[in-house]
Amino acid sequence: MSKLLLIDDDRDVHYAFQRSFDMPEIELTTAPSGEEGLRIIPKLKPDLVLLDNRMGTGMTGLETLRRIRQSDSKLLVILMTAYGTTQTAIQAMKLGAYDYLLKPFDVPKLKEVVLNALKAAREMREGTRYNFEPGGRPLLQPEDLESEIVGQSAPMREVFKLIGQFASTDTTVLITGESGTGKELVAKAIWQHSDRSKGPFVAMNCAAIPEQLLESELFGHERGAFTGAVNPRAGKFEQCKGGVIFLDEIGDMTPPTQTKILRVLQSRKFERVGGNASIDADVRVIAATNKVLEQAVAAGEFREDLFYRLHGVRIHMPPLRERKDDIPLLVKYFLHKLAVRDSLPSTSGRGAGGEGHVPVLSAPAKSIASSAMKALERYHWPGNVRELESQLRRVCVVAQGDVVLTKDLPPEITGGGAATGPVLSAEAVTSEGGVSDLSVVARQLFQWARRDPKLKIIPAVERELVIQALKETEGNQVHAAKLLGITRATLRKRVEKHGIQRELKIL
Repeated sequence: MSKLLLIDDDRDVHYAFQRSFDMPEIELTTAPSGEEGLRIIPKLKPDLVLLDNRMGTGMTGLETLRRIRQSDSKLLVILMTAYGTTQTAIQAMKLGAYDYLLKPFDVPKLKEVVLNALKAAREMREGTRYNFEPGGRPLLQPEDLESEIVGQSAPMREVFKLIGQFASTDTTVLITGESGTGKELVAKAIWQHSDRSKGPFVAMNCAAIPEQLLESELFGHERGAFTGAVNPRAGKFEQCKGGVIFLDEIGDMTPPTQTKILRVLQSRKFERVGGNASIDADVRVIAATNKVLEQAVAAGEFREDLFYRLHGVRIHMPPLRERKDDIPLLVKYFLHKLAVRDSLPSTSGRGAGGEGHVPVLSAPAKSIASSAMKALERYHWPGNVRELESQLRRVCVVAQGDVVLTKDLPPEITGGGAATGPVLSAEAVTSEGGVSDLSVVARQLFQWARRDPKLKIIPAVERELVIQALKETEGNQVHAAKLLGITRATLRKRVEKHGIQRELKIL
C-alpha cells in the first residue's frame, strides 16, 4: 500500500482528496500545517507528500519543502498553490519538488500526476536501483575513475591490448571510429604509457581550424610570412618537442597539408611557413578520423601514400551500440564524475591515495533505477559515449532526489520520441513479412543522420546490415549472403571494404 500525506490548512481540500483517493491501494493522511507535517513524516514514512504553498499560519510550503528535502532527499513532494507565479514555480523546482500543481485541480489530471509520482517513489526504493554486481559484472575500480577510458567488454579489451602493444614503440598510430567513441582518450592512454609521457600531449582538431591557418598552427611561421605575422611563432610540432601530437579528424585535411604531414612522417623534419631552415620533429604523431579513409582515397580526397603510412598501426574504436555491456560501467563512471564536478570534496578527499586519488564527495553520486538502466541499454546511441555523457549530465539536473528514474530520461531514449537509429518501426513492416513503406525507414535514417552531419548514410547502413547478417548467422557467410540477397563474393568484398573482419573475429 502506498502512503500519501496531504499538508494543507483547507479542510475542503482534505475532503476532496479523501473522495478522490478512496482507493484500497492508497492510505491518505492529512496535516493542517507544515509544522504538523514535519512531525508526522518520520513516523508515517510516506511515499509522497502533497504540500500547499500558502497556509494561514506557520511555515510556508516552500520552507516546509526545504526542511523535508534536508531531512529526506528521497521523499517526493508535489507543491500546490492557488497563487501561481513564475518565481514560485522556479523556486519549487530548485528546491527539489517532484512537480508543481495549480489550484483548482483538474481531478483526472491530479490523479494521473499522483499515481505517476507514487510509481516513481517505488522506483526510488533501494530494491529497484540498478545493482552493478549481479551476473558477474565487475565493479568500477578507482583506477577506472582516474583513467577516463572505461570499458570491460570484449571489443574494449582488444583496444586495451593494442594500446599496450603500441605504447612502447614510437611509431605513428591511426585511431578510427565514429564521432564520440573516445578516440582522443585512446591517444592520451598511449601517450601516458609511452616513454614520451614526461613530454607534452598536444591535441589539434584539424576540422576546426580554417585551411589558411592550419599550416601555420602546425608548423609555425616566420616574421612577415603573411599579413599579421608580426613576430615569429612556433607551431604545435615545435611546442610538442619530446611529446605526442594528436591530429584529430586528419581525414578533413586538405591535400596540400596532407603532403606536408607526409613529409614530416617520412623525414622527421619540417619548415615554418615563410622559412627555409629545417627543424627536427622530435614528436610522435597519433592521428584520428571518423571517416572511412579507404573511401576518401578512392574519391581522391585523401592521399594514398599518406593513408598507407598511417594504416599500418591502427586502432578501431567500436561504437557504443557494439559494446553495450559497458553501459552500466560508463553510467557509474559519469555519475561519479558529475558528482565530483558538482560537489566540493570533503576534508578527507585526498585519503590515502595522495595526488590523483578519487575524491570523497560531500554528497554521494546519484544512483540509477533498474528500469532507467534498461532504457539506456536498449537505446541505439548514434552519438556514442559522448552522447551518453551529455544525456547523463542533463538527467542529473532534471532528476529529483538521488536516483535517476525512467521519467528523467528524454523521450528519444525511452521510446516516446522519434527514432534516432536505423531501426525499422512497427508500422513499416507488414504482417506478410515485407516492407510496406520504405519511405518510413528512410525518414528514420535521415533523422539519425541529422544528429551526425558527417555520417554517410549508405556506407553506414551497408556496414551495419553486413554485421547484423553475420551475427544472425553466427559468421556463416553463405547464409549471411542469402539473408542480404547478395552473392558470397560480394559479401566478402563488403567485409573487407568496411574492415568488419577485425571486429567480429568470426570469419
